[in-house]
Amino acid sequence: MELELAAVNRRDPERYIAFVEELPGANTQGATLEEPRANLKEAVALVLEANRSLASKDGAAPA
Repeated sequence: MELELAAVNRRDPERYIAFVEELPGANTQGATLEEPRANLKEAVALVLEANRSLASKDGAAPA
């Protein structure tokens, strides 16, 4: 199963910021637009892994 999420990319005066609204904690920043885009993939994977781990500790069945 492939998961599709929408990334939001914003520019502030000092850096670029990227995040996924549907996945709290999946956010990153960088000096160029490419940096946070690349890092966001890793951030999403880490958040999903952490959520799965927490769910399994709570007794939820793995998906």
